[in-house]
Amino acid sequence: VSFPWQKREISNFDYLMYLNTLAGRSYNDYMQYPVFPWVLADYHSETLNLTNPHTFRDLSKPMGAQTVERKRKFIQRYNEVEKNLSAQCHYCTHYSSAIIVASYLVRMEPFTQTFCSLQGGSFDVADRMFHSVKSTWESASRDNMSDVRELIPEFFYLPEFLTNVNHFELGCMQDGTVLGDVQLPPWADGDPHKFILLHRQALESDYVSAHLHRWIDLIFGHKQHGSAAVEAVNTYHPYFYGDKMDLNNIKDPLIKSTILGFISNFGQIPKQV
Repeated sequence: VSFPWQKREISNFDYLMYLNTLAGRSYNDYMQYPVFPWVLADYHSETLNLTNPHTFRDLSKPMGAQTVERKRKFIQRYNEVEKNLSAQCHYCTHYSSAIIVASYLVRMEPFTQTFCSLQGGSFDVADRMFHSVKSTWESASRDNMSDVRELIPEFFYLPEFLTNVNHFELGCMQDGTVLGDVQLPPWADGDPHKFILLHRQALESDYVSAHLHRWIDLIFGHKQHGSAAVEAVNTYHPYFYGDKMDLNNIKDPLIKSTILGFISNFGQIPKQV
């Protein structure tokens, strides 16, 4: 049987939204917001070449395994089980959470207020704020062991979230950079509309169409948990697997509130589709 998506009768964007909905994710819940993949690895070229495989992220691997060195460190963590961890996993942070969603959309209301309330009433330290697509990719794919975030749908249709249209005072980084509009890759020519257009073209490209099912396996499919997830370097703290934890059977209110707090702060694995 050939499905409409396989025959390319519906777009990759629409298919991903469909899967997110099936998995119980919704724009109405920051803790279970729709999750979309990083699709590009090129944030430095003057022009974007969508026929070159090296332009793209490896969709068969989670964000924690995008480089050989990073993958090795996370496997080492899994095998060692750090002293302060109560459970064996590769990642103690998540690829989608309320704070990740609010940080991406912080320049737009009502997300500005949401972000501030999650941060205890104010903006975060400027150096930790979302300010550059390139540096966020480098953090999530290579540099920061506590950052494995993926993207949200807005990266593929909403240029407004990339501009500080409300002139919020987002602070000043240690190197003196005053935060304003999000810094875009050279190939976007400083134009949020061009960024969104090219980014959407990348999502719908032949390369992504041919490899997207591998990412779907990691996030929504059989590599989400169990031995296939271990093999794929794709296991998260047990508290993230909300539907696997029967909270009704946990009698200790302290443990129960700890788990609920963990999920609300750090995110939740989608329901398996």
